[in-house]
Amino acid sequence: MRRFFTPGWLGIHLIAIVLFVAFLAFGWWQFERAQAGNARSWGYTFEWPVFAGFVLIMWVKMIRDELKASKEPPADPDAVPAEPVRVLTEAELIKEAEAENPELAAYNRRLARLAAQNRR
Repeated sequence: MRRFFTPGWLGIHLIAIVLFVAFLAFGWWQFERAQAGNARSWGYTFEWPVFAGFVLIMWVKMIRDELKASKEPPADPDAVPAEPVRVLTEAELIKEAEAENPELAAYNRRLARLAAQNRR
């Protein structure tokens, strides 16, 4: 829990609290205007609390993500991958993509032909 009291997290907590309170206050202000006869304010009366809820949801999600990241064991930089990584060249990547989708290959050949004609 100590990590949530670092300067960065304290800033996030402060921003979340300020936005939550401000959005609820804006909703209350619009509610008062709506009761005074401003019909357009009825929509904003319900919109501002939704914004406040979004801030609260995102704040909780950020905290959960931080807690989940801390539970995962750190990756061992010396660990050997289970399968060797094969680096593909750009030409190999294009050939694989074209083999999977012949229509895309035909379209790319047409574009290349048009580009070559345009250069002349």
